[in-house]
Amino acid sequence: MAWKKSDRFESVEMLRKWLKPGDTVYTVLRKVAPSGMSRCMDLYVIEDGEPLRLTFHAARALDWSYEERTEALRVAGCGMDAGFHAVYSLGSVLWPQGTPEPHGTRNSQPDSAGGYALKHRWL
Repeated sequence: MAWKKSDRFESVEMLRKWLKPGDTVYTVLRKVAPSGMSRCMDLYVIEDGEPLRLTFHAARALDWSYEERTEALRVAGCGMDAGFHAVYSLGSVLWPQGTPEPHGTRNSQPDSAGGYALKHRWL
């Protein structure tokens, strides 16, 4: 599914309000395709002690498929950690030029790359 540019922009802005560099995004596997070539998952962040579902806005921001039947983000491919891939890709979309301040270190150097701005955990 190709999302409209205005929808993608709206979702990126919403996600930037909800997510800050260093936040942890939690993924929940909902379905694996019979072929094993894709996975459907939900994405959450904890805000004020409550889970906040990011899945729909993540699908629009990433321009990836949103499975209406499972109400989940569809991640195509295999042989990788699909949850990490989704969260890394989301960070890259939210901060394509990197974060304003380093959010950690990578290879003993300050890291401001957008892809690594968010942490990932499976639930």
